[in-house]
Amino acid sequence: NHPLDCPVCDKGGECPLQDLTFRYGPGNTRMSFSKLTVDKPIPVSPLIALDRERCILCYRCTRFSEDVAEDGQLIARNRGAHTEIATFEDEPYRSPFSGNVVELCPVGALTSTLYRFEARPWDIQNVPTVCTACPVGCNTSVTIREGKVKRILSRNHPEIDRGWLCDKGRFAYPHLRAADRITSPLRRGRKGLEEISWDDALDEAERLLREAEGSVVTAFSGDETTELAYALGKLLRGGLDAHSAVLPEATSDALEAFRLPLSAIADAELVVVIGDDPVVERAPIVDLWIKEARRRGAEIVTCSPTGSVPTPPGAGGETCRELADGESALGSRLRAAERGILVWSGPGGGGGARIAELAHQLGFEGKPASGAFHLPSAANPRGVALAWAAAADADEANPEPIELLVVSGDEAASNPDVRALAEKAKRVLVLTMFHELAAGWADLILPATASLERDGTTMNLEGRVQRLRRTVPPPCPDELAWISKLAGRFGVDLPPHAAGVFAELAGTLFRDLTLDELGPHAPLPARHPYVAPQAGTTPDHAEGRDGTLRLQRYRPLFSGPAVERVPELGFQRPKRDVELSAADAASRGIANGDTVLVQSNGTSVELRARVNRKLVAGVARVADEHAGDLHAAVEVTRA
Repeated sequence: NHPLDCPVCDKGGECPLQDLTFRYGPGNTRMSFSKLTVDKPIPVSPLIALDRERCILCYRCTRFSEDVAEDGQLIARNRGAHTEIATFEDEPYRSPFSGNVVELCPVGALTSTLYRFEARPWDIQNVPTVCTACPVGCNTSVTIREGKVKRILSRNHPEIDRGWLCDKGRFAYPHLRAADRITSPLRRGRKGLEEISWDDALDEAERLLREAEGSVVTAFSGDETTELAYALGKLLRGGLDAHSAVLPEATSDALEAFRLPLSAIADAELVVVIGDDPVVERAPIVDLWIKEARRRGAEIVTCSPTGSVPTPPGAGGETCRELADGESALGSRLRAAERGILVWSGPGGGGGARIAELAHQLGFEGKPASGAFHLPSAANPRGVALAWAAAADADEANPEPIELLVVSGDEAASNPDVRALAEKAKRVLVLTMFHELAAGWADLILPATASLERDGTTMNLEGRVQRLRRTVPPPCPDELAWISKLAGRFGVDLPPHAAGVFAELAGTLFRDLTLDELGPHAPLPARHPYVAPQAGTTPDHAEGRDGTLRLQRYRPLFSGPAVERVPELGFQRPKRDVELSAADAASRGIANGDTVLVQSNGTSVELRARVNRKLVAGVARVADEHAGDLHAAVEVTRA
């Protein structure tokens, strides 16, 4: 009783059932009864629509929910011919990986609301590229129609993602057409920001750079291509002798001695995760690899405020020292394991170095199946740091005062620390996609492009160099084109295209690789001998005093400028909650769902209490976007 609606079905032309019917099926139907009809479409979530009459009950979607994502939210209910796919109590399917069921569905039963009725296979093109929503670097195939991105599918790199994508990487692309997208340069004048021509914008940028006299600080987002970071570095460090940069936390070079593909996690016998943040918030596909390792019988130990080994926020460095100690039972098991995996998943400087030191002390160099991973907060922090260092051999110093602050990208423009730095700078030049992010404090705004509009390369958390390909033309000139023109005014020779910059970097950063050698599935470099990292620090944990709680701020996966501009992703964003342990909630007379006041240093935020029985006592956990100016120790009381 499958309906004959192939001409209007989104799966038409890409449907295995349709292909089998044309190849092996009869020319006419043997069935004389009426076809099944039900109400349609049924909203599984704001991202997924269900046409139940098309469902062939293959159970791919429910198997994914149960056996891969392990969220258990998608179920088959009723029996026999009345079986249907649904969610419990018809609640929205709220999982970081829900979009995978759309791609798994062999017919047009589960479809994307963003792609529904947007295109057909015969009038689209698919461009292979890499996702930059997190440091994993999942391989993707971007569907293009009439110069616009219509959907994003997985491209299955077996060592990185095995064909899975998180919803942020799959569904955030509509931000390319956001209402506040900047397409022309903006300069601050007497009446506020006003549009200017590109010639005037380059003249103004040159004036700001020359008047700064080298007292320039650059703040990077960490999702720039390696070529873009190098171009900015060559302009500012080579042409101006600019002093310093605010770089995102990069993975330590010392981890090259313990390099493994992410797929090796699935074969581990013991996985130890250290750090404050859940792995799914920083690198969601790594969370799927860890779940697969558990299903295969591996022991998973999480040392975090909500982990199986409860630790206070900022105690990662202390945990590493304890594991390196010969008296630690867990450390002894790691030493004995032939397939041990260490993962650092937390904020703060030096996490990559600390986990590399621990792996060295545990003897992982001599174990080919043992390795260590650092999950940074940005997509390409190491590529950006290496490119900045390769741009010029200049001394680093923090200038006082800051004559000019250059802000690169939306993540940097939305970062409160960068905003605070902008208040100290005399002039601010911002490269951003969105008007709202910098309109109130920038002197000159130059429109930026998105990763789907760029050519270049990026380096994922494994240290694997992968190629980004431009999928659609940007609504503004590419950054490399105008940076090359601006660099020429300072006597710096810089290629205006990514391929030229890559060739210039190939000898120093890319082991003489060519773009063709990267290929559709980039190879993983071999391990290097261990080199001890430079001395660094990780945050020390501090206890709350006088009845206060230690504030743990975290950055959720579904946050940031791109997610905020996709209404369909709104239900995935974190709620205005403060997480409390059961003991802390009980001692304050707070019940789950109560409205509470969170206060620190004269600042207060009204949030809803959520009791988390896994959370260590003495901690209040709040998402960055709802924490405001809260920091350090906080008081939590009923409102």
